[in-house]
Amino acid sequence: MKEFYDILDKIKDNLRANPSVNTVTFGNLSDLDLDKTTMYPLAHIFVTNAVHNGNILDFEVNVLCMDIVDINKDEADGDDFYGNDNLHDVLNTQLSTLNSLISDLKRGSLYKDKYQLAGNPTLTPFKERFSNVLAGWEGSINISVKNNITIC
Repeated sequence: MKEFYDILDKIKDNLRANPSVNTVTFGNLSDLDLDKTTMYPLAHIFVTNAVHNGNILDFEVNVLCMDIVDINKDEADGDDFYGNDNLHDVLNTQLSTLNSLISDLKRGSLYKDKYQLAGNPTLTPFKERFSNVLAGWEGSINISVKNNITIC
């Protein structure tokens, strides 16, 4: 059985091919050195569960797409709606990254490879303060794959 490896590799490869992603990681987010600014924009993958449906395995995969919010030292001129940082740019770019992954699961290369979207993903924006300010989107995505283990 290698479906778990395969699904991680397919998502990792898809995210690495996206020009808005610099680094792709897996596992516990608290194990990462989030101060290492050279790894951003960052996509982080973790699997929250899997459901066995006979010849199909349904994985719930969460993908965090994030980047550093830069605060401009100069006072904002003009439109105060956008403030004095690039938060809106980060949120737009990271949503686009998740949207691209979801599109590939719906009808793109991942769909053709039998990694298919099950249901509608939930996308939630976030802004967190660590030693730097990170913002982005968390996507909770259910993906169905063929279960290669069969009962004889």
